[in-house]
Formats: sequence, structure tokens, C-alpha cells
Amino acid sequence: MMLSKYARSDLIDAARTAAKHAYAPYSDYQVGAALLFDDGAIITGTNVENASYGLALCAETVAIAQALGEGRRGGLIAVAVTGPADKGDGEPITPCGRCRQVLNELAQLGGTDPVVLCVGTSEVREVTLSALLPHAFGPAHLD
Repeated sequence: MMLSKYARSDLIDAARTAAKHAYAPYSDYQVGAALLFDDGAIITGTNVENASYGLALCAETVAIAQALGEGRRGGLIAVAVTGPADKGDGEPITPCGRCRQVLNELAQLGGTDPVVLCVGTSEVREVTLSALLPHAFGPAHLD
């Protein structure tokens, strides 16, 4: 699905705003995610770190949990993920493997293949979730 330049901009802005609320005292790497649904709703999440490092939550996972907690079971059409502008090499960041799988769960519930906007300092890489996670395992495999 092609996003309008306005929807794309709004989604990226929502992810950047979410990143400002990250709890990242250990990595100092603030990540924001924004999910766009077919009804126009945008749900955001931010990374939440923990002193027990393995208990940290990624921004995408937090956003998906929020969406599921609101009763959403599909309708995911786009995702934006952004990191801090002052860290790393400025290249667009992509969801980690775990987050790709979590995003895939919600996408498969609604039969969608959302566009993922991977936001960097000066470039936004646009790729479908199925390209990021080919041959994905999902709810249909359990039937």
C-alpha cells in the first residue's frame, strides 16, 4: 500500500515523539515506533529498558501490546521505527527479529503486509514486513 506523503510524515513524527519518552538509562538509545491502522488510528510505543537487561522491551513490542490491549486484531497498514539522531551512523534502523515476529502476528490476524518505514538521520527506507521477515511463522500455522 502506498502511503500519502502526509500519512508518512505523521507516522514518522509520531515515532519520533514517542522516542522522546523512552526509558533507556543503560543504552541511551531511544527508539520510537508508531503503528498506523486502516481506520487512521496511530498507536505509539517506546523502548523500556530494565536493570536486568533481558527484560527490556522494544518500542515496537510496546506499541503492539498497546494495540492488542485496545482490542485491535488486524488492520495494521504501516509502521515507522526511529532511533536517536545523535547515535550510530545515521543509517535507517529496522525492527529487530523479535519485533518483526511480533509485528507479523498482528499483520497476519488482519491479512495485511504493512509497509515498514525505517527512519534514519536523512533517509527513510520503506520495505514491506514480508520482505523483512520472509516465510514467517504465524497464527495460521497453528490451525
